[in-house]
Amino acid sequence: MNDHQAWLWAAGVASVVVFLVSLILVPIVVARIPADYFAHETRPPGLWADRHHLLRWTIRIGKNVLGALLILAGLAMLVLPGQGLLTMIVGFLMLDFPGKYRLEKRMVRIGWVGRAIGWLRRRRGVGALLVEGEGEGEEKAQRHGGTEARRGGRRGA
Repeated sequence: MNDHQAWLWAAGVASVVVFLVSLILVPIVVARIPADYFAHETRPPGLWADRHHLLRWTIRIGKNVLGALLILAGLAMLVLPGQGLLTMIVGFLMLDFPGKYRLEKRMVRIGWVGRAIGWLRRRRGVGALLVEGEGEGEEKAQRHGGTEARRGGRRGA
């Protein structure tokens, strides 16, 4: 234990820093999500879509490497002091993989996730998220962050 005391202190300080940074950045990032971001069948073009392909690939590779490193750091924080699960989720969301947009939409439609996102957006004075989903042949729309939910194609209506 004495041999690794410096590493333990560094891990503890890094854990506190990651926690504090996440408290500051998560509300800002959630408020910056366009209200109609989840209202499309496919992901809308990103900020870098009109940039040179070399720059886009460099950013994409860097983002994926950072995501993988955060997942590894999160795994380490499961046994060391730190926000292991939060760090792993952030790393996972930074990765690019097929079906990620559908997974994100599914996650936002989970009740407590949608309510938490809505609460953060209301606190920042930003409108609700519109989330489109596929049902059994019907189109559903739900506002996360508003005072009421709006659904299309209700049965029995």
